[in-house]
Amino acid sequence: MRQPPPRRASVERVTRETRISGTVDLDGTGRYDVSTGIGFLDHMLEQLSRHSLIDLALRAEGDLHIDFHHTTEDTGYVVGAAVAKALGERRGITRYGSALIPMDETLTRVAIDVSNRPYLIWKVALSRPKLGEMDTELFKEWFHAFAQSAAVTLHVENLYGENSHHIVESCFKGLARALRQAVAIDPRAAEEVPSTKGTLGGPSS
Repeated sequence: MRQPPPRRASVERVTRETRISGTVDLDGTGRYDVSTGIGFLDHMLEQLSRHSLIDLALRAEGDLHIDFHHTTEDTGYVVGAAVAKALGERRGITRYGSALIPMDETLTRVAIDVSNRPYLIWKVALSRPKLGEMDTELFKEWFHAFAQSAAVTLHVENLYGENSHHIVESCFKGLARALRQAVAIDPRAAEEVPSTKGTLGGPSS
């Protein structure tokens, strides 16, 4: 059997606001080395790596003296872009994944289609304006940036919950588990693009 190529990729993003480099290995073991300057975001990205089994190395320097917006959004772009690059033609992948994540009083549902068509549905309400020093409205920005640059259709819905920390963490863990399913190689179609069109992207793929 032909040895599949490694599914690893690195991406660098440099703007006037941020300087970010990231590397992923889709066939890793969930090892992470993350430093964004935002403690809570680091914690969420570590959860993403651990529960997806995608190795993630990320270094970010941003204009945190202004606020956390640019750094948060741009890390989403970098992680998503690295995933997209590592997927290549997306040949052989399972393509779809979903997860239902309980965390104490919270339950969150995440579904993903690694479709090469970016789209985000975000049905998550957070009662607290901040977690630590981080504005909770920025989590939607991270997921939107990830969906755009990874070119995935992503639905995130918090079904119920009270604790904002639990809600956000369940969203990242849900993405991790859904992504883990979706990027896995389907042994019955390891050489095939999972679409009747023979390519992913565009309508009705």
